[in-house]
Amino acid sequence: MKQVLVFKTTVTNRRKVRQVKPILNKLMNTCEKWNFDLGDCDHILRVEAVSLQASAVIEHLALAGFSCEELAD
Repeated sequence: MKQVLVFKTTVTNRRKVRQVKPILNKLMNTCEKWNFDLGDCDHILRVEAVSLQASAVIEHLALAGFSCEELAD
């Protein structure tokens, strides 16, 4: 079953989204997807995934130099 993970990030513009795109794509299966809401003050990342854990997203974005914090439902 798909779950939706929501994160507050420091990915603030399209150039930074292009930086993290290969990282996020590598974490995902083909049926999973992600998107950013850069218009939101928290620069929201939404991930629809089946088996991906929030900790993996946080860890990989941190390795790329970005802050990423999961938001509660």
